[in-house]
Order: sequence, then structure tokens, then C-alpha cells
Amino acid sequence: MARLSLDDYADHGAEQGGGDVRAEGIRIDDPSHLAGVPDEFQRLWTPHRMVYIQHGQQPGADDCPFCVAPSLSDEDALIVARGEHAYALLNLFPYNSGHLLVCPYRHIANYDEATPEEVAEIGSITQTAMRVIREVSHNDGFNIGMNQGVVAGAGIAAHLHQHIVPRWAQDANFFPIIAKTKALPQLLGEVREALATAWPKA
Repeated sequence: MARLSLDDYADHGAEQGGGDVRAEGIRIDDPSHLAGVPDEFQRLWTPHRMVYIQHGQQPGADDCPFCVAPSLSDEDALIVARGEHAYALLNLFPYNSGHLLVCPYRHIANYDEATPEEVAEIGSITQTAMRVIREVSHNDGFNIGMNQGVVAGAGIAAHLHQHIVPRWAQDANFFPIIAKTKALPQLLGEVREALATAWPKA
């Protein structure tokens, strides 16, 4: 693998119209010497994620947590709201405080298996969740999405679920990447109570 000194990189950057390099004593990979198409991105490799992706905690067919949750109390299952076809509960392994999952009651794996009624209610619960989280947490944005299949990183691939992750302007730091730690300021029970209390009553 080609490696360059700081001076080499500065010369290469000048040739490519790159910016000024101010650090000293740094050696970095020059992407123009590597396989693939060079681009302007730097890479921070996190190979520990492959353990989760390849050997994720997939439950057995008879112990799906999203099928079990509705049979428990809201407090025990961390359920925030229940609808007719779908419900919202807190992620037991949240990325941020208030990280919700919206699940259909039916045990289906893929979004295209959902009925029109399920799709409509998943969307409606998602919209309500955004409003409630914004009111309670004063967040700046959201990540919303579904991971379809183990290969796409779904933690529970057999039961459809949509993630709603509140984001704040300053919520990203070195903890998750370097220390493999996520700092969460509230306990799950406290978050569930706050969101459930603010959830509009039917």
C-alpha cells in the first residue's frame, strides 16, 4: 500500500488543487495509489461492526421480541403508544435517547408485505412520534428508516420495524467510534414515561 510523507501529500494536493496541509509529521494513505476510484473522502474503519452484522442477535422463530412485546405491560415492554395495526416502543439498544421503533403487530419481515392499513398506521405513528419527540426533547432533526434483511444490518430481521432516531446538532463525538460507547442521559423508563405522557390521547 502506498504511503506518503506530509511533504509528498502536500505536493500531491497542490497538483490536484487541494487545500493547505498544516499538520506536521503525519503519514497518510494517498487514495490515488490505491485500488478503486480515488475520491475526496477519508475513511475511518470500524471492523468491529462486522461481528454485529455477520453474527447479529437474531431471535428464534418462536421468541420474536416484537411479537412478545404487545402481550406485556407498556412499562415492561417500553411501549409508548399502541395503534390498531402497529405500535411504537423504545429501542432497547438506542443510538440516542428517544430512539423509537414502530412495528406492525403482524410478524412480517419486509415493508412490501405490509397491508395498506399497516403502512398507513406505521406512517401515522411515525409522524406523531416525531412531533412528540420534538416537543419533549427539543431535538434538531431525525434519522428515520428501515433495515431490510440481515445483510442490511437489521437487528431483528424477521419482524418489520422502522427506526426513529432523534438527532441533536452536537450529539456526535468520539465515544461510539473510538470507545464503542454511547452516552445516554436518560434511563429508558424515564424516556418512555415522558413520551407516553406527551403522546396525544385518542
